[in-house]
Amino acid sequence: MKIPRAPWQGAATAPALMLAQIVSLQAGSAVAKDAYGTVGPTALAGMRLFFSAAILWVLVRPRLREVTAVQWRAAISLGLVFAAMNLAYFQAISRLPIGVAATLELLGPLTLSIVLSRRLEHLAVALLALAGVLLLATPGASLSAAGLLLGGAAALCRARYVVLSQQVGRLLPDWTGLTLAPACGSCVLTPITAVTDGGTVAAHPAVLGTGLMVALFSSLIPYSLDMTVLRRIDVRAFGVLLALSPAVAAGVGFVLLHEQLTARQLCAITLVVLAGAWSVRRAAQRVGPPNRTGARPA
Repeated sequence: MKIPRAPWQGAATAPALMLAQIVSLQAGSAVAKDAYGTVGPTALAGMRLFFSAAILWVLVRPRLREVTAVQWRAAISLGLVFAAMNLAYFQAISRLPIGVAATLELLGPLTLSIVLSRRLEHLAVALLALAGVLLLATPGASLSAAGLLLGGAAALCRARYVVLSQQVGRLLPDWTGLTLAPACGSCVLTPITAVTDGGTVAAHPAVLGTGLMVALFSSLIPYSLDMTVLRRIDVRAFGVLLALSPAVAAGVGFVLLHEQLTARQLCAITLVVLAGAWSVRRAAQRVGPPNRTGARPA
């Protein structure tokens, strides 16, 4: 007989899945940025989405006749956000350190988390994380204005992505939604990539391998984990857990790309990690193990 999963296991699993998502995403970003000397960010953004869509299509093989009009609309909307978010973020990290770009992108989900907060503790945690993000991303003389604007655009896309990803996950409980959305986004972004960087890719075919690696680490794995997590927790909690992104991004940038950390960045990252840790702790306390009667604590 199959043993049912304990109700508190979802809360315990979500943070671990989020951490895996963040590490994978930032590692993929570092691989992409390291290849910018050979190929541009638009090309890598296009390859990232194209390879992700192709792999998912082969693995899932969605039954298109069973997809309703409502499901199609949600998947297409998410696909367009995928394309815009990929393009904006990859352009941003070509002008900014990965830690700063990840922080700017996080402003979208954190703002969404604050807007959706219904309790004082929710608002306090989100504001603490937002304070760390703002401290880390405070514009300085060495930061590109274009990079900051692109990071802001990625933040808007990221907030929309969180909402649509949860919607698609609910409308399409299997992996069909996650397959259709990148395919729709790729139909938009791939032609742009072919026009702007097709010659460069043809001259350096080895970058296709880099594009495949970036697709695996920064799209396929993170997006799959995102949809899994968003079936377990709400958008507010998801936004706060994403507050761990700047710390991981800064660490990945330091280890893989030798991007140095300043005292301000370390202080900001500490605030963000504290907010994420507090959110996880409170979620675990609220769910808690069942008592002897099998009921959850009130």
